[in-house]
Amino acid sequence: MTDWNTRTKLVHSGARRSQYGEVAEAIYLTQGFVYPSAEAAEARFIELGDDEFIYARYGNPTVAAFEDRIAALEGAEAAFATASGMAAVNGALFSMLKAGDHVVSSKALFGSCLHIVENLLPRFGVEVTFVDGTDLDQWRAAVRDDTTLVFFETMSNPVLEVIDVAAVAEIAHAKGALVVADNVFATPVFMRAFDLGVDVVIYSATKHIDGQGRCLGGVVLGTEDYIRGTLEPYLKHTGGALSPFNAWVMLNGLTTLDLRVRAQAATAAKVADALAEHDAVAQVLYPGRTDHPQHEVSARQMETGGTMLAVQLAGKEEAFRFLNAAKVGVISNNLGDARTILTHPSTTTHQRLTEDQRLALGITPGTVRISIGLEDADDLISDLSQALSAV
Repeated sequence: MTDWNTRTKLVHSGARRSQYGEVAEAIYLTQGFVYPSAEAAEARFIELGDDEFIYARYGNPTVAAFEDRIAALEGAEAAFATASGMAAVNGALFSMLKAGDHVVSSKALFGSCLHIVENLLPRFGVEVTFVDGTDLDQWRAAVRDDTTLVFFETMSNPVLEVIDVAAVAEIAHAKGALVVADNVFATPVFMRAFDLGVDVVIYSATKHIDGQGRCLGGVVLGTEDYIRGTLEPYLKHTGGALSPFNAWVMLNGLTTLDLRVRAQAATAAKVADALAEHDAVAQVLYPGRTDHPQHEVSARQMETGGTMLAVQLAGKEEAFRFLNAAKVGVISNNLGDARTILTHPSTTTHQRLTEDQRLALGITPGTVRISIGLEDADDLISDLSQALSAV
């Protein structure tokens, strides 16, 4: 299996077939499991054998198949699936932190991630230092000998700042700190986060992994010791488990992940170039373009510019006109979908931040985030261009 290429891993890794030999993976929609004897139940609660389960909050065959498949894709020793992407972020951070620990975090984070790092961790006695994630000097100044971990989004939501992952990992590891990264925008197809020095990788499976806007899910990947010894006990007892049905959806989403995100990224590059020529657009933010501030970093650590882009328009009124005039792209706050999704971050995903906080992150009233779907590139360009004409 380790010698397989990506698309083969995404189709076959982690497969569990019952005695019926089904082709499509079965859904084991059960919360509990029956033991052949009282002695067997006792033994299983003492130590689980290979492919044994006791309760769906602890593990389930369908969930395990999803975990094994994405671990094979990512090159991780183990994975634990969660009820949502935010359950994964919460579990990864809270499972390894305690009062008195120190965290260094990029300040450019998704709103809910920022809430956990900025509000919840300090409430439990964790000291947090925020830095401009693109400034390596700030990382060097902030990471201390007693820093427990650093946390960042490899590509920030929504203005697509790209972190130099290998450089930050080197800074953190030199001080004995762990590197925890949310890699959802870059996807496991375009960035091999572990190869760049990340210790714990987090995904919202709700995004590209599902890719169809159907289910919530998340996953944390790392070493066997971390997943089984640190993360799993925390999530088992706090209840952030992924449902078997959602795991089955995600498992099947993985089979087409490579094909989908490559098609979406190719379209995103074309759309970004087209929108950059429009008079109504002040700036296009797309890591695949040479005018992106971190283009060199992106080209070094990612295969493509990814599936996401952002445009800066004159203001909120112009952004709303653009959103309302689009016919192909839909207005929503999800991303990584088969449909192109348009989002106005300052009034939705990052609405709870103050205006000064948003501006510090590069989120203006005219910022529109665009998640490119699987539509025809020419249709998208035509539609978004006519929508910009309404601006």
